[in-house]
Amino acid sequence: MQNRYLTTSAIADLADIRAQSRWLRSGGLRLHALDYGGSGVPLVILPGITSPAITMDFVAKQLTDVARPIVLDFRGRGFSDDGPEYKIKDYADDVEAVIREFRLDRPILLGHSMGARVAAATALRAHNVLNGLILVDPPLSGPARDPYPTTLEAFRTQLAQAYRGTDADEVALSWPRWSRREQELRARWLSSCSEDAIVRTHQSFESEDFFDYWSRLKRPSTLMYGSESPVVTAAGAAELAAANPDVELVEVKDAGHMVFWDQPQASLAVLRDLVANAGSAPRAHELYQ
Repeated sequence: MQNRYLTTSAIADLADIRAQSRWLRSGGLRLHALDYGGSGVPLVILPGITSPAITMDFVAKQLTDVARPIVLDFRGRGFSDDGPEYKIKDYADDVEAVIREFRLDRPILLGHSMGARVAAATALRAHNVLNGLILVDPPLSGPARDPYPTTLEAFRTQLAQAYRGTDADEVALSWPRWSRREQELRARWLSSCSEDAIVRTHQSFESEDFFDYWSRLKRPSTLMYGSESPVVTAAGAAELAAANPDVELVEVKDAGHMVFWDQPQASLAVLRDLVANAGSAPRAHELYQ
């Protein structure tokens, strides 16, 4: 396993965003989060498997008038410590630490990909009180299911490129639809991801079943997915709808798995409405107690 690191040029990216770095502890781990401030409903944003918090800046900064976005550097990413374990329950412990340590009153949880699986698990813990849950293209893989479509070898190849030093042009070969800024951030920040964290999390995509959580979710919950996603396919969306008709499914046209990156204008318009409606819904929090 190679050692993760951050360059000075990556750290300098923090000067260009409108968020404050904040620190907290989850058990014995030190975790980092980006707090965008504001007086709206707290919105805890949970990124995907290889997405440090700063890579979701373009999402968070568009929501500061309707929420107070806080983006977590999951354990093993960004400035957060490596963890001894990387199962869904371990990540959920970290999300609970954010809610507790920052004293967030009835937050909304927004998770993309891996973060969506973690958000669902966190919502189901009996003592959490939430104003809503927004899941974006969660991996549907698990025991006796189709494997996660991005192989572990593909992730390892991208990490190896980052560890030896990559650039936006090379990132664009894997993610040609992204804006140049997002390609540049990916190039500078992917090296902050622990190979051990990625390997073991990818393994959990196959060993832990999202549907164990999905079938128990209640309103107000929404699942967004890309119409071209290989992760939540049309068949997967149909299975989700049949397994839990209480949760609304919203398709984002012409988007793949990286929904916000592929179709930022359309997906962020949908997201803004979901966040604004969840934050203003009376007594919504009583459905997650």
